[in-house]
Amino acid sequence: MPLRSDGQLTVKSLAEEAGLRRNKLTHKHTGLKDLFYALIRAQDVQPKAADALKRNNNELTARLKKAREECDQLQTQVKQLVRVIQVLEVENHQLRESAGQDGVVRVLHQR
Repeated sequence: MPLRSDGQLTVKSLAEEAGLRRNKLTHKHTGLKDLFYALIRAQDVQPKAADALKRNNNELTARLKKAREECDQLQTQVKQLVRVIQVLEVENHQLRESAGQDGVVRVLHQR
């Protein structure tokens, strides 16, 4: 149970837990650092915090992928709607021009 650190299996957390500056541990007490890493490798177990972070990361990655797909679909729809609006504006302009001074709209020629 960590008392002074976040409990992660890192040299930084080990130094915090031991009340040392990290550079003292990595440069002056290299044997301690090597023993620490050897013990971690021997355990071959990830801390529970790492498992929870990995699950959370996977969930967020999936949500981000879905959001990006939705964004791409919306951008495609916006482009299509812009084209429709442009066509409607042209047709509206043609209708206004075809209306004589009397205001009567005449049928456009079909393309």
